[in-house]
Amino acid sequence: MTRISTPFNAKTTAAEILTGLDLTGRRIIVTGGASGIGLETTRALRDAGAEVTVATRNPGPGQQALDLSDLGSVRAFAAGWTGPVHAIVANAGIMALPTRQVAANGWELQLATNFLGHFALITGLHDNLRQAGGARVVVVSSGIQLREPFDFDDPHFERRPYEPWAAYGQSKTADVLLAVGAARRWAADGITANALEPGYIHTNLQRHVDEATMRAMGAMDDEGNLLTPDFFKSPEQGASTSVLLAASPLLDGVTGRYFSNDNQEAEVVPGGPDATTGVAAWSVDPAAADRLWDYALEATA
Repeated sequence: MTRISTPFNAKTTAAEILTGLDLTGRRIIVTGGASGIGLETTRALRDAGAEVTVATRNPGPGQQALDLSDLGSVRAFAAGWTGPVHAIVANAGIMALPTRQVAANGWELQLATNFLGHFALITGLHDNLRQAGGARVVVVSSGIQLREPFDFDDPHFERRPYEPWAAYGQSKTADVLLAVGAARRWAADGITANALEPGYIHTNLQRHVDEATMRAMGAMDDEGNLLTPDFFKSPEQGASTSVLLAASPLLDGVTGRYFSNDNQEAEVVPGGPDATTGVAAWSVDPAAADRLWDYALEATA
C-alpha cells in the first residue's frame, strides 16, 4: 500500500490547506472546538464555507454541550442531531492527569474522554454520516501512541499502578485503532476514517503537565515562563492535519491511515521507548482494532 504524500509540511496552516476550496453545504462537528487547535480547525472550516457545530463540555453562544466522559450526554447529542453530517473531527481530549480519576461509571477519565466518548459519538451518528455520502471521520491522536499499546487486560488501571503518560498513551493508541476499526466497517457506506498527530503546540491540553517535564522539553524556563522551541507549531499550524483529513480533496477515498504532523502519511514502525516518528504497528493492527471495537461496543451499550 503506497503511503500518501501531500504538498504540505509541518508549518502549513489550516487556512492554507483549504485555499481555494468551497465547503458550502458541508456540516461538520468538531469536538473541543472552542479552544486550541480545535478552535483553529473550526475557524478554517467555517472560513471555507462549512457549517461547523462546536461540541464542548462548557458551551458558549452557538455551541452545543457534550461531555465525552458522560454516556448520557453523548447519547443526547447524537439523538438530537438531524440530517447528514459530512465530517466529525474527534479533537477534544485531556492529557497526563497526575492522579487516577474516573468518570461516573468508573472509566479511567483519559480513556473515557479521549476514546470511549468519541467511539459512542461516532457510532451514534453512523446513520447521519452514511446519509452525507462521502463522509469523513477524523480522530486526533498523538505521537505518544508509539510508546503505549492498548492494555486489554486492565484498560482502566484498576490493578496495575496508574501512570499519567501510560494512561494518555493507551488512550491515543485506542484513537488510532478507532479510525482503523471504522475504516474496516464503513467503507461500503462511503465513510472514510483516518487518524493524525498534530505535533507539539502550546494549548490548554498541557495544563496538567508538571513544570519539570515542560522544562525538559525546552518549553518552559526556570521562572515558569513558556518557551516555544523550533519543533513546536502554532495552533494554526497544529490544526492543519485535522483540516487536511476533514476536507481536502487530496484525501478523497483514503481511509484507515495515520498522518504525522508534517501532513504526510506516517510510516508503520515497531513501537517502543526508542521510537520517535511514525505510527506503531500495534496502533494500526487490524486484529487489535476489531478487538477494541467489540470491547467499546460492549462498554458503551
